[in-house]
Amino acid sequence: MKGIKFIHENCDSALAKNKTLPNNAYLVTYKVNDELKYDIVQCSKVVDIFDEYYDKYKKDLIFIKQTEGTANPKLWNGKTDPDPVKKK
Repeated sequence: MKGIKFIHENCDSALAKNKTLPNNAYLVTYKVNDELKYDIVQCSKVVDIFDEYYDKYKKDLIFIKQTEGTANPKLWNGKTDPDPVKKK
């Protein structure tokens, strides 16, 4: 997929509320066999997401919504969970 990076595929939609996601991450909702599916993807242009998912799913593409991520995409390293606290 051109310009699209998958963060989570076929995941729970609640993962979109994670504030550690980059601010250019989107929750994509679509149907497969009448079952809702969710992907969290990152890209620079939303139109790229739309083009790719519409070509693949047509009328089963439900919506594309920005996640609640606030991280700078240039500084985001792919981690979505904070580092665990190390005990001494």
